[in-house]
Amino acid sequence: MVEFFYKATTLSGQTVEGLMEGKDESTVVQSLHQMGYIPIRIGSAEKGETGFSLASFLPQRVGVKDLLVFTQELSTLVSAGLPIDRSLSILGTLTENQKLGETVKDVLKRIEGGNSLAEALSNHPRIFPKLYVNMVKAGEAGGFLETILARLAQYLESSKEIRETLISVMIYPLILTFVSGLSIAILVTFVIPRFAKIFSDMGQAIPLPTQIILWISHGVRSYWWGGLGAAVLVYYGWKLYTRDEERKFGWDRFKLKWILVGDLIKKIEVARFSRTLGTLLQSGVPILPALNLVKEVSLNSVISRSIGNLHDRLREGKGISKSLVETDVFPPLAVHMIGVGEETGRLDEMLLKVAETYEENVRNSLKRFISLLEPLIILIMGGAVGFIVISMMLAIFSINEIPF
Repeated sequence: MVEFFYKATTLSGQTVEGLMEGKDESTVVQSLHQMGYIPIRIGSAEKGETGFSLASFLPQRVGVKDLLVFTQELSTLVSAGLPIDRSLSILGTLTENQKLGETVKDVLKRIEGGNSLAEALSNHPRIFPKLYVNMVKAGEAGGFLETILARLAQYLESSKEIRETLISVMIYPLILTFVSGLSIAILVTFVIPRFAKIFSDMGQAIPLPTQIILWISHGVRSYWWGGLGAAVLVYYGWKLYTRDEERKFGWDRFKLKWILVGDLIKKIEVARFSRTLGTLLQSGVPILPALNLVKEVSLNSVISRSIGNLHDRLREGKGISKSLVETDVFPPLAVHMIGVGEETGRLDEMLLKVAETYEENVRNSLKRFISLLEPLIILIMGGAVGFIVISMMLAIFSINEIPF
């Protein structure tokens, strides 16, 4: 038996919390239901409640994980029959993220003032994007808000998983690059200058590779501030350059042509497009307004413009699969699957299947990409360290040739 910590509420809205033993979380949920409680949050008692944390003193932001937990808990309460105002009142108190808690309380205040949930959420666009608000609006209009909230939670969960997969596979290459770069920096900044003094005192001509390393070392130590300033200027200059829509479009189009990376970007965007559009259609949002929302979700302006063209073709009466072919961006497999969904009248379901297919494809592609990237990093960094060591050894050998 494992001990679990739980937070729950009664039908009257009273919040309760405590510890309970059970085989797993589902057993605890069943026990709470038998006691007449509505489970809100269940976790291992070993983790305990959040105590002192440096993060609590830093400016908080509402991330995907915070929004996901809020949506899941709101879905649970609404599905259990609690009114939306009572549910928000409970979550405004329980939410661990202070900024999100204040936002929920403001949403509740607006609802009590006569606004709908979607109208209240729309006042906080940085936390609740248009996609979220429009799905809630469709749920309120159709009378199936609890279903929409469950789909939103599933959508956010999928987005979080893809992001976490990307982060997890990049951790080792980043650590490898950092450690290797730090080693090279220590050699260039502290070790090589000691050799430079020895070589200058000897007054002996040194090999060209050693001279190159000494020049680099001197430049790094004397003009590091210039390099840092140049990097900052390049960064902000590039941001300013790509602020223009056409320039950004050209850059995004160029990225799609990169070996390995371009194909990976396409797969990520196809998965995002399919997941978002499928979720919106399944939630009752008409396809043309849904495409406008999907267009805003895309991070690549080439894909975004293709979705805009798709919207225009559908408005002219063309089919979605034929229009996707004309965009010349979406892979044939995705277009074929979407075409089958369009023909069978199950477009929303097929879009979600396309999303699942390409999300799995992205995971596999990321693993292959990292498997190629890791040895490349080792080769480059090892080559740099090797060049430094060989250059120093050549200089040492040349010293040994000095006649005494």
